[in-house]
Amino acid sequence: MTIWTGQRITRFEDENLLRGNGNFTADLPSPLYLRFVRSPFAAGKIERCTAPAGVTMFTAADLDGVKPIQPMIRKFGYIPILQHVLARDVVRYTGEPVAAVIANSEEQAEDFADSVVLDISPAQVSVTAAEGLAAHAPVIHPGMDSNIVVQTAMTTPDHAAATAQAAHHVTTKIRSRRQSALPMETRAAHAAFDPATGRVTLTCTAQMPHLMRTAIAALLGMDEADLRVIAPDVGGGFGQKMSLAAEYVVLVWAARKLRATIAWVEDRRENLMASFHSRDIEIEVTGAFDATGKFLALTADITANVGAYAPYPNTAAVEPLMSFTELPGPYDIGAYACTARGVITNTCVSAPYRGVARPAITLAMERLMDRAAEQIGLDPAEIRRRNLVHKFPHTTPTGLVYDDASYIATMEAALRAADVPAFRARQRAARAAGRHLGLGISTFCERTGYGSAAFAARGMDVQPGWENVDMRMDSHGFVTARIGASPHGQGLRTTLAQIIADTLGIAPSQIQIVHGDTDDTPYGWGTFASRSLVISGGASLIAARKIRGKIIDEAADILEAAAVDIELGDGLARIAGTDRHIPIADIAAARNGFADDGFYDPLGTFSNATHIAVVEVDTGTCKVRVEQFIVAEDAGRLINPMIVDGQIHGGVAQGIANALLEEIVYDESGNILTISLADFLAPTAHEIPPIRILHRETISDATITGAKGIGEGGTIGAPAAVLNAINDALKPFNVEINEMPATPARIFAALQAAR
Repeated sequence: MTIWTGQRITRFEDENLLRGNGNFTADLPSPLYLRFVRSPFAAGKIERCTAPAGVTMFTAADLDGVKPIQPMIRKFGYIPILQHVLARDVVRYTGEPVAAVIANSEEQAEDFADSVVLDISPAQVSVTAAEGLAAHAPVIHPGMDSNIVVQTAMTTPDHAAATAQAAHHVTTKIRSRRQSALPMETRAAHAAFDPATGRVTLTCTAQMPHLMRTAIAALLGMDEADLRVIAPDVGGGFGQKMSLAAEYVVLVWAARKLRATIAWVEDRRENLMASFHSRDIEIEVTGAFDATGKFLALTADITANVGAYAPYPNTAAVEPLMSFTELPGPYDIGAYACTARGVITNTCVSAPYRGVARPAITLAMERLMDRAAEQIGLDPAEIRRRNLVHKFPHTTPTGLVYDDASYIATMEAALRAADVPAFRARQRAARAAGRHLGLGISTFCERTGYGSAAFAARGMDVQPGWENVDMRMDSHGFVTARIGASPHGQGLRTTLAQIIADTLGIAPSQIQIVHGDTDDTPYGWGTFASRSLVISGGASLIAARKIRGKIIDEAADILEAAAVDIELGDGLARIAGTDRHIPIADIAAARNGFADDGFYDPLGTFSNATHIAVVEVDTGTCKVRVEQFIVAEDAGRLINPMIVDGQIHGGVAQGIANALLEEIVYDESGNILTISLADFLAPTAHEIPPIRILHRETISDATITGAKGIGEGGTIGAPAAVLNAINDALKPFNVEINEMPATPARIFAALQAAR
């Protein structure tokens, strides 16, 4: 009997994409095109915005009645922020949309936008979190006493005593500079008005189409049934296409206003300037250790620059709160004290990007572990052995419950693959020859597949998490599963088909997955947070099990056998231990098919991994070359190991870019200096080394499929491994690099200071 789970079957999604038959938003024709007029200043009062005669232009004054975007949580002292979809009276970051012009072509729309006279009186700006916190800083939003939009703190009762009795206190401070998710496909939207029904069909690059429909309808005061949202093929999301774009609201409003079809396609300059940024965060951690190197207490201070507004639905609290909650990571830490805050600045809105806060918190903890090992006199691997969680379930100081995992065993597998003793011998020989090699370890756990309880704990007004699946087997034995999740390249269509196929005893090729159309799928929360396979896969399994029961009952009647003796597999229902069988398609024909649904809302499950990077630092040019990269991971049951490998490869590439290359740079006036790919440096194949992947499969009862999320792990672990390797290479110079990206300029400055 064929078992599909665990097989490296080819992704069903790929053929159309490889043949150029993909269906992307920007491919849709439109009679009208929209272009935004964006602020050239980071802060100021709008004095005048006028267009030449004959140019159709809309400003905030025309959108009277359109509600502002205002995501909300009701905890942690969060202050709700209003964002008008077009700037009203003032601007708060460079690139903020102030007006929209309409033309008959993209080129003409761009010319029209350039012809608009936009007069802004500049005001004082705060670009960094430190500037936003300064005593003289202007308060960016009315109604706030300061620029702190969210702040929380906790201290466990045993923290002071545990800290006082420590033999060693080790402190490190890290900085993760601002990034862009940089999807290959920029944001795009196409709003088609139907004069016969008054409905608008919005086709757009979105990770959460159902939520887009709900949010846009609410802001425009329209019946949700009058808006259809379609997410076709999406050329990369990584979180940037998860949050509600103000531009989409304007486009739907304009389509209804003009009773027309209108399109907007963002160019790369707009994407780098005004599409959600991410991970602008500073973390200071102090570890208290006993004489043997055992963790006694952790103290932390976290400051996140969240930008000028709040992303919907996550709010401006997502980065500081996730850092606060998940900072202890895979380590057995009982005593914990932490303060975390989010600071409003005159920069682009910060929103989730693959890994969210965790690349930064992993860097903080892994730099701390390496510094502690050196101070205490332990090997970097040994101090981790003494502190990694090894008994499960484990409850962290912030109340997270870690399910069954393999933190220590996974690290040991990575260390064996790296052959650390052989590397140390090679490192010594290289140093004698004037070359500087380094090896870095990064160990972490990743919270994945968490349902609505996690969002309720944050006090969010919008509480995503669960997933629905509607499933039907037709009278020919073919299955259609309509899912609320909305994949954007991670192979979900294939892996869900494998789960359903094993449950129903048919081939994955007989299964169609329908997604990304709010008219044709049940309500769901889309794709983010390493959740799709865990939650949508769980809902698919539940629906398939219901249909399986119906098939078995019908087969038992036809074959005159007990239901417990019926097996399904290879397209047949058979009596176990005999050659009596009937095709499943015949059973479906006899009943005119079967239908049922599945709902799944789990608490969540934790993947874990260890990354090891080997680098060489040229101390003349200060260039870093990543020579080797090893990933040992445990994501539970692997539905399709080839797809898992692909997720890890892509994630590691983004993590290496975070460590070495990518940075959004503002000047002191809030102007962005990195608005082209000549300045914002994306990785190429030349920068990414061969990646060796080792799999473990710890099956946890926290997920009904046995699978854990894997989508973000590569990005979470890679930066810390690379920076630890750089610091290992530079040990002879007594310098530390605790900031990413670790650019040649930063390495050069550190070496010069040490000299």
